Amino acid sequence: MQLHLCTWLEVETYLQNSRGIILPIGSTEQHGPTGLIGTDAICAEVIAKGVGEATQALVGPPINVGMALHHTEFPGSMSLRPSTLILVIRDYLVSLARSGFRQFFFINGHGGNVATLKAAFSETYATIADLNLPEAEQTRCRLNNWYMNSPVYQLAKELYGKREGSHATPSEVAVTQFVYPEAIKEAPLSPEVASGHPIYGAANFRQHYPDGRMGSDPSLATPEHGKQLYEAAVESIAEDYQKFTQ
Repeated sequence: MQLHLCTWLEVETYLQNSRGIILPIGSTEQHGPTGLIGTDAICAEVIAKGVGEATQALVGPPINVGMALHHTEFPGSMSLRPSTLILVIRDYLVSLARSGFRQFFFINGHGGNVATLKAAFSETYATIADLNLPEAEQTRCRLNNWYMNSPVYQLAKELYGKREGSHATPSEVAVTQFVYPEAIKEAPLSPEVASGHPIYGAANFRQHYPDGRMGSDPSLATPEHGKQLYEAAVESIAEDYQKFTQ
């Protein structure tokens, strides 16, 4: 079930049996010469839909723009400031909590969101408590980074080894190729790719990672790999969601 395709009556019925909702969050940022700008959001959304189908859970609308300030020297990249994203997430969850939701399960596709999401969870707990909503003490938020689930991580290492890298990775590019085979991109990639530099501001990032990749070789990606990675993610995360909502 997808929230935006439901009526309020259907959501009211759903809440009689479950207080959980899955919320995909990603980013809109460069992913190297061959990666789609929407990669992080695409991966989070499609995996969230798969987990929703596997668990009969309601899936909320994706948050497509995350915290990606360090990518904004590359054309097309978009970002919210951490303070803005915290307020967006808090307001999303407070709205849902007023309806009766209490278990918020985020499937995240972007590493740059992690610190901000954790801060947003704390803001949400405090706000819901201040509002004195019924069963406020039962509010729980969980973060699941799809790419860090053990079966996904191990499969990526088996497929790509050290050439997986840490940004514009073949694993995430492969998932987008599986979802959008008509949008597969090709471009010449230098065999030498930067890695290991700390992340500071946007200009510094582009100086150290001139083509946007971080130690990765996305030319290794295939739609077939993407299907394997998607299935591994859905199976693992569905189990995590069910444990979380018990």
